[in-house]
Amino acid sequence: MGDLTIRDIETNSVSDGYHTFGELYDHRIELWIALCRELSASRESSEEVPWRSRLHSDGSSFAGWFVLGVGHSQGRQITYHLPLARWEECGFAQTVDKSPDFDGHTPANVLERLKKL
Repeated sequence: MGDLTIRDIETNSVSDGYHTFGELYDHRIELWIALCRELSASRESSEEVPWRSRLHSDGSSFAGWFVLGVGHSQGRQITYHLPLARWEECGFAQTVDKSPDFDGHTPANVLERLKKL
C-alpha cells in the first residue's frame, strides 16, 4: 500500500463530526457576502465600502474565482476569494478593475480586523 497524499482525499467531505469542510466553506462565503452587503448599506467611509474584482492588483487571477473585500489601504484590508458563480450576488459591492495592492494580511490579521468592523 502506497503513502496517502492530500490528492487522495476529498477535502470537502472531511468532517469534524458535525460539519464537513465543504459546509463550513459555504457558511463562510454566505457570512462574508451578508456582512459585506450590510457594510455596503451602512457605511459612508470609502475605506469600509465593499469592493469586488476578478483580478488581483498585479493583473493575475485564479480561474473561476473573484475577490470580495473591504479596505483599500495597507493595514485595513479584509479579502476573501469567492467562486465566480457568486459574482452576481455581490452587485452591492463597488466593482474595480484590479484589487488594491495586497497588504500581506494573514488569516490572523483578518480575524483582528473583523473584530474592529
